[in-house]
Amino acid sequence: MEAAIIIPVSLFASIFGIFYLFFSTRNRERLALIEKGENAGIFKTRLDKASPIWKIVLLNLGLLLIFMGISFLVGYALETNTVIHDEIAYLAPMFFLSGISLLLGFYLTRKLKL
Repeated sequence: MEAAIIIPVSLFASIFGIFYLFFSTRNRERLALIEKGENAGIFKTRLDKASPIWKIVLLNLGLLLIFMGISFLVGYALETNTVIHDEIAYLAPMFFLSGISLLLGFYLTRKLKL
């Protein structure tokens, strides 16, 4: 009974503590820059040059799903044409091609200027 209360309270306290430390440290850094007389313009983000996040997510998700479909086809070809075990025939291309798709998505989002 007591453990059922302690776990959610400790989870809430740890999440609150992380956010509190993040925002208080950020505030102290900005105040220190202002006191020194430095330019605090580095904290402003350039939203006009950044691509919308939904385009990046859709690009990466689309590439991942396309390469996962290709990996199932490659796994099926490996299973039927070789003596490789079924688990290895599907898992190896799945991990390999999904990694390639995420790397390709990374390079495409770097070049994305929308």
